[in-house]
Amino acid sequence: MNVSPTQLPDVYLIEPRVFTDARGFFLETWQVNTYTQRQIPGPFVQDNFSTSHRGVLRGLHYQLKRPQGKLVSVFQGEVFDVAVDIRRDSPTFGRWVGERLSADNHRQLYIPPGFAHGFCVLSDTAGFFYKCTDFYDPGDEYGLRWDDPALGIAWPVSQPLLSAKDAIYPTLRTVAQDHLPLWEGQP
Repeated sequence: MNVSPTQLPDVYLIEPRVFTDARGFFLETWQVNTYTQRQIPGPFVQDNFSTSHRGVLRGLHYQLKRPQGKLVSVFQGEVFDVAVDIRRDSPTFGRWVGERLSADNHRQLYIPPGFAHGFCVLSDTAGFFYKCTDFYDPGDEYGLRWDDPALGIAWPVSQPLLSAKDAIYPTLRTVAQDHLPLWEGQP
C-alpha cells in the first residue's frame, strides 16, 4: 500500500496493493493495523454507500459537534473527490485538495475531522463508499457552497445536479464562525 500526503495536512491519498489474475482482482480496503501505522486513524464506526449519476455533485458537507473523518473510495465509476480545510485558525484554512477516484485506479482518500467533503460524478454512474469515524447526525449537518468563489475549487462540472440543501449552503466567508470547527494543532 502506498500512502501519499496531499497539499493539506492529514489528508492522504491511498493506493492499496491490488492483486490481479485471470479471475479478477483482490485488495484490502481497510485493515486496522496497516492503516493505523500509515497515519490513517480510526476507529471507524459507520460505513455508507451511495450511487449517483453523471453530473451529480454532493457536498460540501461536514458535522460540527460530531466531526467525521472519512475514508472514501469508488467501487463503480469515477468521481472527483474534494476535501476543504475549514478549521478556524488553521494555517491551511480555506484551501482544498481534489483527487480522481475510480473503480479502475482503486485509490482512496482519507479526510480527517474538521474538513468539508464533497464529490462530483464523472462517469455515467458511480458507486461511492466511505467509512466514518463518527455517526451521521442529521441535527449536526452543515455545508458550504460547492461553487464558493473564495475556495476556487476546480470542479470538472459547470452545472452540476445538486440537492436542495446543497444549492443553498453559505460560502465560507458568510458562514457563522461558530458553525466552523476550531483547529487544534500547534501554532
